[in-house]
Amino acid sequence: MKKAQIECLTKTADNIRMSVLRGTYLAGSGHPGGSLSIADLLAYLYFTEMKINPEQPRDPERDRLVLSKGHAAPALYGALAERGYFPKEEIDTLRKTGSRLQGHPDMKNTPGVDMTTGSLGQGISAACGMALGAKKNGQAYRVFAILGDGELNEGQVWEAAMFATHFKLDNLCAFIDVNGLQIDGTTAEIMNTAPVDQKFKAFGWNTLCIDGHDFNAIESALLSFADCNGKPTAVIMNTIKGKGVSFMEGKVNWHGASPKEADYQTAVQEITQRLEGNCHE
Repeated sequence: MKKAQIECLTKTADNIRMSVLRGTYLAGSGHPGGSLSIADLLAYLYFTEMKINPEQPRDPERDRLVLSKGHAAPALYGALAERGYFPKEEIDTLRKTGSRLQGHPDMKNTPGVDMTTGSLGQGISAACGMALGAKKNGQAYRVFAILGDGELNEGQVWEAAMFATHFKLDNLCAFIDVNGLQIDGTTAEIMNTAPVDQKFKAFGWNTLCIDGHDFNAIESALLSFADCNGKPTAVIMNTIKGKGVSFMEGKVNWHGASPKEADYQTAVQEITQRLEGNCHE
């Protein structure tokens, strides 16, 4: 990937992070930690990979994205706003009464949201259904899903993993956000699901492990997905919870706590300094 493209994607990811911070700060609630850790992935998917058209958010031939870890909705909203699905000013209405941007994604009211999610474990099953539907209907769209590592505690995830392999859903790519933390502590302490890659391999998935903040690695994983026939792809992303805001990185207390005034201003200043060094076309 060319340096200029990486710079542009980096800026897009940081703009998504700005939206996460602003939305949760103004709402006084939300989940910034796990939203920040997937900002790089969302930047790549929405600005490089996915076949989508913000002017036709329900195009039947569009690629789909299911945010199975629905509490990371602030990042999804940031990506959708950057891509032009709705005005960026709407980020200020996060979690407000009457807003289209609620605490978890709502496919009925929010342009660009392909599946209503929030109950952990259920999103990947919906993604499997979409992928199977595409195959049965002879449609070429692809389905991307994003799961959290804490979400792997849910048995339904593994039922979906069996389903995807059984039906040879090679149009399905699941990204597992392995940041090692969930709301009550480390994933190792709460319910250890390691080794995640070996589990997906055992279920018959094309499985790759990458640095989830490396655009070249994300690109390589998606090329592997495109080349794989007859089986779904699982991309195990090693990430940092709270990525991009130094005092939030790797801290479990930022899983579900909104930044206060001083924290917000510090974080904005930190990201603004980075943005000044990157271009965006």
